[in-house]
Amino acid sequence: MRLGNVATAAATAGRYVFPIHPRSKIPAVTDWETAATRDLEQIRRWWDARPYNIGIATGRSGLLVVDLDLVPNDCPPEWAGTRGGFDVLARRAAAAGAPWPPHTLVVATATGGTHWYFRPPAGAQLRNTQGGPRRGLGWCVDTRGHGGYVLGPGSVRPDGTYRVVRRYPIAQLPGWLLAALTPPGPPPPPRALSRRPVSQRRAAAYLRAVVNGEIAAVAAAGVGDRHTTLLRAARRLGHWAASGALAEAEARAALTDAAQHFVGVAGYTAAHIARDITDGLAYGARRPRRIKDIPDRRGPANAPS
Repeated sequence: MRLGNVATAAATAGRYVFPIHPRSKIPAVTDWETAATRDLEQIRRWWDARPYNIGIATGRSGLLVVDLDLVPNDCPPEWAGTRGGFDVLARRAAAAGAPWPPHTLVVATATGGTHWYFRPPAGAQLRNTQGGPRRGLGWCVDTRGHGGYVLGPGSVRPDGTYRVVRRYPIAQLPGWLLAALTPPGPPPPPRALSRRPVSQRRAAAYLRAVVNGEIAAVAAAGVGDRHTTLLRAARRLGHWAASGALAEAEARAALTDAAQHFVGVAGYTAAHIARDITDGLAYGARRPRRIKDIPDRRGPANAPS
């Protein structure tokens, strides 16, 4: 009855639970998302019958769970020697200028990874994402929201037990994670005032100033600021590269040259530079900026003179 007590405690804390076949991840009920419940009598009947593992329906429970896996043996070379999903998300946070990790409930999984529990804002319909080198939040990072479930603490699998390792109250989903997981909305309505097209000369000068400013920041970065400065610079150039206003190869080459003095100092390598630039450009590409976004100092075309 131990697992039944844990399932009851989870339901009392507001989670919608359902039975998972013992020592597995396979639901023991059909239509598990509908069957998930906080009804203590139903939970008692289920767990009196067998020592089921505990399934938590994340969406119905108002949760978004970030699943950080360890790096597998077949991971890309740039992630070898890292802690997998934890490092990936830490770099995404740094690129967004946000801290990581937050104080929230964390459950260790049977295979050595971790589940980080968050509460998304009311009305947010965040679904599951699958991590990979070029998709989702990144390599070794999955999420479970609406339409998903996780094994709760106390569940047992052949390779280990799920257990709480950080017993904090469940935190609100950080804003940068919410933004990264929210699908793009509809385009904004047209501006009430028309704008003069920006001249090619003005656009080229503006972009040149942007690039030069980021290169100068990277070149001046000290030992403790190199990683964050390079990520931030790559993110800002990534806005323009995503729309084609700036060639990505040009941005990458400029940042790489500016960061060459990082190599060999306090363990920084050329591979670190390449990885930080790739991560920053990818993050910036989520919010493209276009030539028409460049401010025209002359003001709108139909503004009064």
